[in-house]
Amino acid sequence: MRTALAFAVGTVSVGLVAGCGKAGSSGTQAPASVSGAGCAPMKDDTLVVLDDDKKLQTSDNVIPAINEKYNNPALIAALDKVSDALDTDKLIALNKAVDVDRKTPEVAAQEFATTANLTSGLAKGPGGPIKIGAADFSEGQILGALYKIALDAAGYTATVQQIGKREIYEPQLEKGDIAVVPEYAGTLTEFLKGTPSGDIDKTVEALKQAGTSHHLVFGKPSAAADQNAFAVTKALADKYSLKSLSDFAAKCSGKATVLGGPAECPQRPFCQPGLEKTYGMSIGSFASLDAGGPQTKNALKTGTATIGLVFSSSAY
Repeated sequence: MRTALAFAVGTVSVGLVAGCGKAGSSGTQAPASVSGAGCAPMKDDTLVVLDDDKKLQTSDNVIPAINEKYNNPALIAALDKVSDALDTDKLIALNKAVDVDRKTPEVAAQEFATTANLTSGLAKGPGGPIKIGAADFSEGQILGALYKIALDAAGYTATVQQIGKREIYEPQLEKGDIAVVPEYAGTLTEFLKGTPSGDIDKTVEALKQAGTSHHLVFGKPSAAADQNAFAVTKALADKYSLKSLSDFAAKCSGKATVLGGPAECPQRPFCQPGLEKTYGMSIGSFASLDAGGPQTKNALKTGTATIGLVFSSSAY
């Protein structure tokens, strides 16, 4: 991920999206002692992304993570061509094609690949079957489909396997059960105990060093970046004059505040622990939903979550 996105405050119109299960259906968690009244959720169909004014998030450019036994010039060249073709605006457009226009990830990826001439000029590699891991949200599925198109053109027989959270799939990548995963530079660097930064070149250097002991090599980072971001409804933002995460921490910390996000959010340093440490935020309860997807957005819109994890490349 290049220099860290300073995620500007913005109002984004959100169409009604059906949640995959009611908000909080996977359970909620509440600390034993939380100070402050907090802010109860407020219904609205428009979301506002709050400015990460203290720069909690790191640079998170999309980057191919590869098990070292599959490393060869033709494979790297094919994956790097995907990286070269993408930037954040194009990633947002791809997400819109799937999340808003309701195309399948495979169709959206093929249309993009055709327009970008993704398969032209690729050298043939050693071939054979190769498994791509794709995260279980639409952007991950799109990226997995793009990697498949490029690797098929380079002579491989690629398949895409849907994978879960990083704690589960990263060991599979290390062992070579999965050959390639579209990853996010800063987040993976931190996961591998490296030190990410807001500078993409420094982050990739740290990632390569951390990956050595995990049998991982990496392709070129894309200009496309996708960071964690946090959204509230426009109704809530207007009521409390919220523009930044610092505003939210000052005005909405406390018992009534519900944070919505993926099940791993309470353990991830760029999610709930980061909000608490960087912003001094106090969360009343946590609703286990999805990673920036329809469940979280629906929970915000329907007044089940006060603040929710979304992604900076999301299409609303």
